[in-house]
Amino acid sequence: MHRSKSVTPSRRYSWALTITLLAGLWGCAPAPPPPEEEPAPQWPELAGYEAMSIPENNPMTVAKIELGKQLYYDPRLSGDGVRSCYGCHLKENGLTDGKPVAIGAFDKTLTRSSPTLWNIGYHSELYWDGRTKGLEAQVKGAWRGGNMGASGKDGAPSMDDVCAKLNEIPGYKEQFQAIFGGEANPDRVAQAVASFMRTIVAVGSPWVRFREGDESALSEAARRGYTIFSEKAKCTNCHDGLLLTDLQYHNVGIGMDAESPDIGRAKVSGDDKDTGAFKTPTLLDIAESAPYFHDGSAATLEEAVDVMLAGGKPNQWLDEENLRDAKEAELTEEEVADLLAFLRGLNVDYDVSAPELP
Repeated sequence: MHRSKSVTPSRRYSWALTITLLAGLWGCAPAPPPPEEEPAPQWPELAGYEAMSIPENNPMTVAKIELGKQLYYDPRLSGDGVRSCYGCHLKENGLTDGKPVAIGAFDKTLTRSSPTLWNIGYHSELYWDGRTKGLEAQVKGAWRGGNMGASGKDGAPSMDDVCAKLNEIPGYKEQFQAIFGGEANPDRVAQAVASFMRTIVAVGSPWVRFREGDESALSEAARRGYTIFSEKAKCTNCHDGLLLTDLQYHNVGIGMDAESPDIGRAKVSGDDKDTGAFKTPTLLDIAESAPYFHDGSAATLEEAVDVMLAGGKPNQWLDEENLRDAKEAELTEEEVADLLAFLRGLNVDYDVSAPELP
């Protein structure tokens, strides 16, 4: 009588491996787990455009954005307690204030118009002359400067004074402690406000949908106007791409006939060739943001377009190279009407509701 041979552990493992491999060949292997879905973005971003540059020392968080939104809308940040950041960038005025030049804290008349803030988080240089790099620095510059007036001079409170008041408000004190681990100070306020400003993105606008292939986003006249804009008048020499700005500086002659003209970018760069040059503004929401140019000298969109189609205003530093195509286009009345239809089709809905303030 023969005794059966026992199966050693190594043989058991061999048989198990063989069965597993055969099961895989026969299609019996368990299905791999489904790929994890990418989480939905927590704040708006422009699809098809390079990622927004976020400072390493100021990462975006939902809580910080919400705090920044409150501060952006709160007039208690200003030196006179009257003006908020939003007060110079109103939704009904295309995120400008609708004035030829801005009126700052203590009713001080400033020298340039309030620029629109659409897609401002994608800009690396701020203001009409690009004198400030980074939104955090821009926030502090506007806060202590003429816009908000927290200068600490001539009886006005300083930014530190304003922060001391914020720290007396429980709702703010609790948020700063939770987000930053400490009380409000000028740097933290600027970081929070800048975080909110980076969410002012023109997603879902007719222009974005048109760029993504939805021709119905623009009217037939506006589509004809875009062809004129991009091919015949070549306005895209400066108003290019998804942002509708090249983020560069150009002299188109505005204000250069004044007795003491604003030299614009030259004051920052120290280069004579930049005299009278200002950063190309985006054209998003342009129909709502009259008056136009850095000095608000064009009251209507028609007037602003006429200036550009004339090749700007002559002066020693005029950017003739980029303006030549528009000047030589010699558009008919119908073509100008279509061009205006395109510009008026660049509207953007500002669907941000004012927050409840602490």
